[in-house]
Amino acid sequence: MKLKTASYLEQAQNWPTIGSHILAQYDEESVIVYQAYRPSIGLFAAREHYFGGEFRLNRMSWIKPNFLWMMYRSAWGTKAGQEVILAVRLKRPFFESVLAQAVPSSYDPDEYSNQAAWKKAVNASQVRRQWDPDHNPAGGSLKRRAIQLGLRGEMLEEYARDAIIEILDISDFVATQHVYVQSGDYSKLVTPLEAVYLKR
Repeated sequence: MKLKTASYLEQAQNWPTIGSHILAQYDEESVIVYQAYRPSIGLFAAREHYFGGEFRLNRMSWIKPNFLWMMYRSAWGTKAGQEVILAVRLKRPFFESVLAQAVPSSYDPDEYSNQAAWKKAVNASQVRRQWDPDHNPAGGSLKRRAIQLGLRGEMLEEYARDAIIEILDISDFVATQHVYVQSGDYSKLVTPLEAVYLKR
């Protein structure tokens, strides 16, 4: 897999500035999501192209299709335990199944008639959906909101192996681009090519 990249400044001009949007790199067959791990987990996954070894299937794991949200969460790969940044190319039907099964992490009266109904859905679902403020490269909060999806149970097991097309360790790329963020020279900053995700 070769990650498609483009100028951050040029892309930012085309992205929505408000509202909840899934920004992602995708095609007809696949969607790329990001995760950050300590080396013992991340390097294993990049080498073997599945999640195993010290990866835990008995806890929830969060995937993020938005690169800059992952950079905010991991401080561009500098946080302890998040040094290895992975781009995980997933089968698109699996990703759309995740979206279809997702239950919001907090009660939303627009989706559920009462909190009891929401709690019942949370307990039954293997996918959580959470919208958080998106961030610019320096970590500043934006009005646009980005999605992250929590997987557990059978959905996490499928994600860890069968749903994966390939896994790429992009830690070196992240470190290179972080230099431009630190200097404030966004004219040289490139990020993965992303657009608003459209369901099929």
